[in-house]
Amino acid sequence: MDTARPESSGKWLLLVAQLPIEDPASRMRVLRTLESLGAGVMREGAYLLPDTAPNRQSLQALADYVTKTTGSAHALQIGASSPAQDKAFAKLFDRTARYDSLVKTVESLKVGFGHSDPSAISRVLHKQRREFDAIAALDFFPTAARERARKALADAEEAVRKLVFPAQSQAAPEPGGRLERRTWVTRKPLWADRLACAWLIRRFVDPEGKVQWLEKGESAPREAVGFGYEGAHFSNTGTRVTYEDMLARLNLGKNAALARIGGIVHFLEVRGTPVPEALGVQTLLQGALRRSPGPDELLAEAEKTFDLLYEAYFEPPAD
Repeated sequence: MDTARPESSGKWLLLVAQLPIEDPASRMRVLRTLESLGAGVMREGAYLLPDTAPNRQSLQALADYVTKTTGSAHALQIGASSPAQDKAFAKLFDRTARYDSLVKTVESLKVGFGHSDPSAISRVLHKQRREFDAIAALDFFPTAARERARKALADAEEAVRKLVFPAQSQAAPEPGGRLERRTWVTRKPLWADRLACAWLIRRFVDPEGKVQWLEKGESAPREAVGFGYEGAHFSNTGTRVTYEDMLARLNLGKNAALARIGGIVHFLEVRGTPVPEALGVQTLLQGALRRSPGPDELLAEAEKTFDLLYEAYFEPPAD
């Protein structure tokens, strides 16, 4: 375990709850919500979180829910009685073991480099990237363990990217050299092409990159890589939508699964040759659009659709 740990503020939130025993569904909902918040379990019925405004809002909403479902709950603001107690509270949120498990999984994949299908390894790494993001989102007191996991994941992704797309690894695509750990921007509103491009970037091009959404008329940051609008680095051409433009210019077009997704995106944006799966994808994206409060949530939902399409279309090379 890492010994160097950022100190807490000494302020905590405590949820003291008696959960509704006669309503198992509501009880399970409460426990799952606490888990999703990253709450530490002090004992049954006592749950701890660092004192932040979002956590206060979440715990109070949860306490109100418990009270309405025949249980009882109180969300309290407390302070540690001593530095030792504060340190003990912080240990409840130690994510080192989860990071170490992720690193172990990533390191185990290296034995397949050069032997196993690199696209299959890439799919596993993509799942590990999502796992890392989930851990980091609830890592209230990060230590060196998070950086070790981030580096192990980034190094493995880079190695596999060179195996999957050797032509891309030899070139330095525009703009400004290699497309790694960059800021990528596109304009609202988001639909099939821009969402597919963002998925492609996060999954195959720049997993550690950041995607930002510009309002109409808003200027892109100077060093950002733009896509999906007039004047961007990647945009529509006379015959291709932006997603297809990215496939062609980043040497990804030889991946048949990505190319088939391109056919769907092209049809949803500009029509042309009908694609049987397109209307189903359109329905899923419309559902994601309606249920998502913002662009980040919309992309997260859309990524699930494109991930499933890729899994369905991908055919490993014959031995």
